[in-house]
Amino acid sequence: MWIRAALAYPASFWMTMLGNLGASGMDFVIIIVMFLHTHALGGWSLPQVAFLYGTSGLTLGLADLFVGSLDQLGVRVREGSVDTILVRPVPALAQLAGDRFALRRIGRVAQSGAVLVWSLVQLDLAWTPLKALVFVSLLLSGTLIFGSVFVGGSAFHFFMADAAEVQNSFTYGGATMLQYPPTIYARDIVRGTVFGVPLAFVNWLPALYLLGRNDPLGLPSWFRFASPVAALLCVAAAGLLWRTGVRSYRSTGS
Repeated sequence: MWIRAALAYPASFWMTMLGNLGASGMDFVIIIVMFLHTHALGGWSLPQVAFLYGTSGLTLGLADLFVGSLDQLGVRVREGSVDTILVRPVPALAQLAGDRFALRRIGRVAQSGAVLVWSLVQLDLAWTPLKALVFVSLLLSGTLIFGSVFVGGSAFHFFMADAAEVQNSFTYGGATMLQYPPTIYARDIVRGTVFGVPLAFVNWLPALYLLGRNDPLGLPSWFRFASPVAALLCVAAAGLLWRTGVRSYRSTGS
C-alpha cells in the first residue's frame, strides 16, 4: 500500500529519493576532501576507506529499508495505537516493520553500492573462493547486525517515553563510525565495538582479511571470520529484547 502511494506521485518520489541519495553522498564527499590533503587516513588509502564507506552504508541502508520504520514505535506507544497492532493475528514486529514502508530509502542503498563497486574496481583484489564467501558474509551479517540494533533499540520504546536518539546513536552513528578506519580511533573504542555492541563485525574485522590489513587490537585471526556468529547472537539478543518489551507493554488507555 505504501509503495503504491509513493509511486502515485512519481515526480515527488524521484525528487525525494535523489535528495536522500545526495544527502547520504555528502559523507563520502567529506572523505574525498580529506584525501585532497593527505595520501592516507590512519594508514588506509582512499579505495580502502571507500570500501569501508560502501559496506557500512549498504548494510545500514538494507537494514533501514526493511526495519527502519520501527523508529516510529515510540510515537505509537505514546498514542496508544500499539494496542490495535497487538490484537491482530500477525506478529507485531512484522506489522511495525512494514508500516509506512519508505521506498525512498533505496537512495542510500544505491549510493553506497556505487561507492562500493568503485572501491572494488580500484582495489583490484585477488579474489579466492574464501574471499568471495567472506565478502558475501560481510553484507549479509552486517545487514543482520544493523537490523538487530534497529529491533533491539526500538524495544526500549516499551520502557522509555522516547528512545529514538539512543537507537539512532548505534545505527546511524555506528554506520558513520564504521566509514573510517579503526586505526584512527582509540583502542578502547575499537574494543567496545568488538566486545560491547559488535559493530566491528559489520565491516571492520572482515575488511582486515579482505584488504590484507593488520588488526590494531592484535585479536586472533578467526575474529575476521566471525561475523555470521556475531550476527546470529545479535538476532537472538534483539529477539529477546523485543519479546520482553512486548510482554511488559501496558496500554495507555487512549
